Amino acid sequence: MNFEWAAILLSLKVAGLATAINLVLGVLVGYGLARLRFPGRNLLDTILTLPMVMPPTVLGYYLLVLLGRRSWLGAWLQDHFGFSFIFTWQGAVVAASIVSFPLVFKPARAAFEAVDGQLEQAARVLGISEVALFFRVTLPLAWRGILAGVLLGFARALGEFGATLMVAGSIPGKTQTLSIAIYEAVQAGQDDAANTLVLVTSLVCISVLLIAGKLAPGRVNSRE
Repeated sequence: MNFEWAAILLSLKVAGLATAINLVLGVLVGYGLARLRFPGRNLLDTILTLPMVMPPTVLGYYLLVLLGRRSWLGAWLQDHFGFSFIFTWQGAVVAASIVSFPLVFKPARAAFEAVDGQLEQAARVLGISEVALFFRVTLPLAWRGILAGVLLGFARALGEFGATLMVAGSIPGKTQTLSIAIYEAVQAGQDDAANTLVLVTSLVCISVLLIAGKLAPGRVNSRE
């Protein structure tokens, strides 16, 4: 397998796992912040949104500090499990998850806040439990916005570069994702390989944006 296909398959695996993680966490956190009122709520929202505006290399540095072998967490993982996130594809998943999390969390929160509270209250009056209310009323009404965010998060995770490079490095076939492979190909003067990878990335991102646009809540009644 040439390095182009290796990079594509690795990126799909990393982005897929990162998106699955963010789907669970983004929905839970988005629902919690949309429904709960507590001190520090806005501050928590700001912190969770930081990866959207913070340079990826800064996030990568924080991850190195947190997960490196000199940190308490990194040392604990190494001592008890013989495992390190640094220079592994698992580290790439962590980096991609954190960078793309706001793109899943923010639309999920907005989708839950857009759900008509009267419908939820009517379900409670009928005696439905809170868990059943979430899965039978709230989630079905919010799924379009959530899915749109998930697709955007997948595209962001697929194209992640800075944080991934700092945490996972660029090991061909192991940690070299699409964006890193493109950078390496350009630096090496491998124009054909770079063009192939750029085309694949562009097609995937355009497709994701088109689908996400169709799923936007404001487009439900659109004729397009």
